[in-house]
Amino acid sequence: MSAFPGLYNYWIVIFLMMTGLYIVIASGNLIKKIVGLNIFQTSVFLLYISMGKVSGGTAPIVANPGALYANPLPHVLILTAIVVGIATTSVGLALVVRIKEAYDTIEEDEILLQDSKL
Repeated sequence: MSAFPGLYNYWIVIFLMMTGLYIVIASGNLIKKIVGLNIFQTSVFLLYISMGKVSGGTAPIVANPGALYANPLPHVLILTAIVVGIATTSVGLALVVRIKEAYDTIEEDEILLQDSKL
């Protein structure tokens, strides 16, 4: 049980991941599904950042040979993923607006019902 306090960030990742997945699966509202995907995406960001952390590591500047360095690549990739996530969210919300204009609802069941009548 002594390892538990040092791994709390992984428990947060698991909680956020399961919460986001539950929202995506259980909700029929398209906005809630996008929010669930964003929560899931945030948990993945936290997972990569947690794995990229080196305890006692410094910035990779070659002034002190033999020192313990932290790899900056996971953090840089997460910055790129955040930008892609924002773009994906904005496209998803734009699609929800178009669906609302076309079907007059954003509930998945009602959209499928209207679509089956056509």
